[in-house]
Amino acid sequence: MLYIKAPAKINLTLDVLYKRPDQYHEVEMVMTTVDLADRIGLELRNDGKIVIHSSSGIVPEDDRNLAYQAAILLKNTYNVHEGATITIHKEIPVAAGLAGGSSDAAATLRGLNQLWNLNLSIDTLAELGANIGSDVPFCVYGGTALATGRGEKIQPLPAPPSCWVILAKPRIGVSTAKIYEGLNLENIEHPNTKQMMTALENKDYSLMCKSLGNVLESVTCSLYPEVAVIKNQMIRFGVDAALMSGSGPTVFGFVDSESRLNRVYNGLKGFCDEVYAVRMLGERNSLA
Repeated sequence: MLYIKAPAKINLTLDVLYKRPDQYHEVEMVMTTVDLADRIGLELRNDGKIVIHSSSGIVPEDDRNLAYQAAILLKNTYNVHEGATITIHKEIPVAAGLAGGSSDAAATLRGLNQLWNLNLSIDTLAELGANIGSDVPFCVYGGTALATGRGEKIQPLPAPPSCWVILAKPRIGVSTAKIYEGLNLENIEHPNTKQMMTALENKDYSLMCKSLGNVLESVTCSLYPEVAVIKNQMIRFGVDAALMSGSGPTVFGFVDSESRLNRVYNGLKGFCDEVYAVRMLGERNSLA
């Protein structure tokens, strides 16, 4: 059995520039991985089948599963005769804006590349991943990056300055498509992506905190007021900055001291079930 980690991602910035002729949105976002991760177990099968098992009752185990789609795409593209049993040990909340499904697909591509002895480059795997979902290429590389296009064009960035990240997810799932539908492109406040990139280059914690921005946050908060409540509580408990990740509903906050981390964590635990204290990983994946 081969095990591959599939880390969650957070958006330090998320900007939508315009709607493209292909109906996708042109985006510009700075993303980084955190050490909350699913674990993907891969076992070779000689019958050629792809079989999915998941520890979560709400993750599909059929062709709707992105890890399944990744395995089939790799198998068909490279005419692989073997199959695989893919076991997904879920730790990342589902439909949370943390790219759990995309990260599972990315880890599956990286793992099967090894299991099936395909010897593909990480760039080839990322390119394949773009056929599965917009966040998959970023998740193949991991680390910190600027993602443009519909999210599939990846430019690596320096790792963020060291700090704690507190994640809090309310008891709702959010449909990304629904949030994008509610976005009014005429009336959005664009985050300062260049300033965020400067903050990362200079390892400037306070500038990173100042540069956080997500154009989808106001849409999600208007549909799900509990997201705004969590963000406000986080700020009240003393984080240096807070932002919703992706299309939500997870909110993250930064703190740079452990004593404050405990205070914020315990405060949030009082009214939110899913709270995590993690670090940013920052470094890119390498192929085993």
